[in-house]
Amino acid sequence: MTPEDLRAAVAAGILSEAQAASLAALAQDRAGKRAGLPQEDEPFEFFRGFSEIFISVGLVILLSGATALLTVFGGFALLTLVPLATAGIAWWWAGYFTLKRRMTLPSMVLATAYGIGIVIFAFTALAQTGLDERMTAILGFSASALALVAWYRRFRLPFAAFLTGAAVLATLYAITASAANVIGLFGAGGYRALFDLGESPAFATATLVFGIGAFLVGMWFDTRDPHRLGRHSATAFWCHLLAAPALVNTVAVTLLNGGGTGFLAIALIPIALLALVIDRRSFLTAAIAYIAIVIGWAMGDGGGTGWIFTLLLLGAFITAIGTWWVQLRAAVMRALPDFPGKSRLPPYGSTE
Repeated sequence: MTPEDLRAAVAAGILSEAQAASLAALAQDRAGKRAGLPQEDEPFEFFRGFSEIFISVGLVILLSGATALLTVFGGFALLTLVPLATAGIAWWWAGYFTLKRRMTLPSMVLATAYGIGIVIFAFTALAQTGLDERMTAILGFSASALALVAWYRRFRLPFAAFLTGAAVLATLYAITASAANVIGLFGAGGYRALFDLGESPAFATATLVFGIGAFLVGMWFDTRDPHRLGRHSATAFWCHLLAAPALVNTVAVTLLNGGGTGFLAIALIPIALLALVIDRRSFLTAAIAYIAIVIGWAMGDGGGTGWIFTLLLLGAFITAIGTWWVQLRAAVMRALPDFPGKSRLPPYGSTE
């Protein structure tokens, strides 16, 4: 909002002068913080200090002890409720470590413990109903996803979006995968067939649809915080971290099976351009998966020195993108015409 908008709001009685002044101060503060960030920074906070690591280790041990205590005194008859009790304890403690102390890593530990507790409880309870394995998996993971949505709404923890996405992906896999496919994943060429749109259309399409959905959710959060100063940006980070492997893995496997590494190399270009446009290096972390897949398959398909050149080219490509990210992004954004939402993406004016 411009100063003229604030003055008009005051004149119309929508805002008081004090409220308008507070809004102007907030806008200046956010702009100053963004200007103070390094040009090539993509803000992300995993923990704020070693004290959070120390507390997280303590929480893991404490939760393990609490679970063991409940198991011993509850007996086998209450064994089904033990994971639910552990999840409840995690929810209780998150009220202090997440809402009051605002600690990142301990909050992630508690969210993970909560998610695991809900999954185990759901599967244990459903296993006693006589449902078949597929329906048990579908309902169990679905219930876990809903429970994690409740966690996010209560504590607003960005990492909870990652856990929720993982539960949703597991639900889709439970719907589309068969036991034979999963077992074949560990055999020769199983991974290569499972994520191929031609050979496993249902499973691979589910992965692709999930990747598109996670990407759109990430962009929704990103556009709500283009300067990346709040939790919306951090939530988007975790969504993109889910979306990139799901999208790229399916595309990479399908292209490699159909045309080899040459087609994959061509596909890297639009993926890199997309990452530059949305200003998310995390989206390109899927390149690590490319390298592992390409090297593994090249070595398994007869060896030779081709995989070495593939490794060098991919490594040089990723390094170059990371080194000149700001300059490349500015050039790409200036070359693109004005499209809906372009103004809501992170700033790209400087090429220094």
